[in-house]
Amino acid sequence: MQKKNILKGILFVGLGASIYGMLATFVKLAYKDGFTTSEVTSAQFIIGITGLLILNFIQTITSKKKLVSPTNREFRMLLLAGTSLGCTSLFYYIAVQYINVSIAIVLLMQSVWFSVVLESIIKRKIPELKKIIATVIVLIGTVLATNLIKTDIQLDWHGLFWGLLAAASFTATMFTSNTIATNLPVLRKSIIMLSGGFIIIMLFLIFAQIGPLHSPALKDLYLNFTSNTEHIRPFNISIFWKYGLILALFGTIIPPIFFNLGFPNTGLGVGSIVSSLELPVSVTMAFVLLHEQVILSQWIGIVLILSAIVLMNLPGKKTEVLA
Repeated sequence: MQKKNILKGILFVGLGASIYGMLATFVKLAYKDGFTTSEVTSAQFIIGITGLLILNFIQTITSKKKLVSPTNREFRMLLLAGTSLGCTSLFYYIAVQYINVSIAIVLLMQSVWFSVVLESIIKRKIPELKKIIATVIVLIGTVLATNLIKTDIQLDWHGLFWGLLAAASFTATMFTSNTIATNLPVLRKSIIMLSGGFIIIMLFLIFAQIGPLHSPALKDLYLNFTSNTEHIRPFNISIFWKYGLILALFGTIIPPIFFNLGFPNTGLGVGSIVSSLELPVSVTMAFVLLHEQVILSQWIGIVLILSAIVLMNLPGKKTEVLA
């Protein structure tokens, strides 16, 4: 591989990770303007799917060769795999309702060691020593980055729960993205997976906002999960022009395209290291735009997590990388 291709790959992956890292800050701003999780996710996925359909159409009519189409089995598998994509966005956005963005992104990055556990289960063997060490470093970094060492800190358990659930879902997304229908064009694969995620988002919209508004039974069921009655109101369509476009671009269109353009040039190991830029970018955006407090010990924790990602992807005797 030529050096210029590696640098090109690093640029694409770095840009994709940085853009995705900005996403949660805009979600938090949307919440401050009174929008709900179901409105935010619906706008993001609807506009995202529309944008990818347009890009797919352009690619199809301009391509000089016939593009590969998925088999029926691949289509079903990608659609199912895409549900984890929808769950990741949904769980992550619910988490930032309860906790700071700077803490939510740290919880999402637990996917680093979740992936080690998943890999160990699938391969039925104990992880390499460097991965075990990296996992310990991630856990220590998480304690510092979430400021748990401060005795009087109060972290809402709802946020911790949904943040860790987002990490688990993200782990599943990474695994399926790298193993299912890898021969398909990037845009075609993305639109199918996004459609699977869209199904989850629509089900949540019905459960959390549309259903409770029209059905007393669904309202009672919803209120068993949350005491937030503000969500039980008509859908506010202004989310589409106020935040929808930027959420779709930063969450469902640009990052996947950049990642798929960059990873083939960087390789999965280097690409994973570069993609961890998402963590400091997200924390910095929250610090600058949301004025969230980030103390020195939290930055030390973030550096430890980034160091663990580098360690985990260092070449060993075998060319084996993680997420």
